[in-house]
Amino acid sequence: MSHYEAYLIDLDGTMYRGGKRVEGAAEFVKYLETKQLPFMFLTNNSSKTAIQVADKSNDLGIPARKEQIMTSSMAAAIYISLQQGPSKVHIIGEQGLVDAMVQEGHEVVDDHPDVVIIGIDHNISYEKLTKACLHVRNGASFISTNGDRSIPTERGMVPGNGALTSVISVSTGIEPVFIGKPESIIMEQALARIGYDKKQVLMIGDNYHTDISAGINAGMDTLMVETGVSSFQEIKNYHRQPTYKYKNLMDWMNEKKQKG
Repeated sequence: MSHYEAYLIDLDGTMYRGGKRVEGAAEFVKYLETKQLPFMFLTNNSSKTAIQVADKSNDLGIPARKEQIMTSSMAAAIYISLQQGPSKVHIIGEQGLVDAMVQEGHEVVDDHPDVVIIGIDHNISYEKLTKACLHVRNGASFISTNGDRSIPTERGMVPGNGALTSVISVSTGIEPVFIGKPESIIMEQALARIGYDKKQVLMIGDNYHTDISAGINAGMDTLMVETGVSSFQEIKNYHRQPTYKYKNLMDWMNEKKQKG
């Protein structure tokens, strides 16, 4: 793997699970820093700002700067700007999504939005879903930060934003534009920001259906770890396989050391 010039790295399930650091995560990032290899953390989690994500990572001993973070909220805000310029947006989501929209120049509104966007919301309610459905039926564009059906936590797998999004899409009959992994939108933005061609960048993650599929769809090499959502047993018969498979990034480090 010495020929890669830069790395895109998932967070939830790859670097940590909830509030617990994954084995080998800190050592891997410090290795990249030692080798002066650029990297960017790419997360479908829309709830936190880049600063909050970096702070959590640092608190767990995994070095990160806010400039090295791209969230699905940030990618969604940029996407809306590219598609229709500054817009009125109705949000289901948390602070990371609100801040991303405001920083990009969009106006957060309750009524008559141009766009309805949904991200993970730990205080989801029937009323929030009702308003979103009514706005979509009235012609607002429908965007979802990501389609993750479940997310890994210390408690186990819990509902993700894709599960919440499905309520609106089933009710209205309208499918959203998904922004996060495995979609090309967030990958194209991340590659542009890190400044390397896709052939020079390795995508690392734990979730085959988001992280690994995102890399494969983008034409990138991928490294899958078995520390979060997907298992090697589960994907063994899949036609499209990760370029590399390691139980965790510590195993990758150990193999690297053995090979000198």
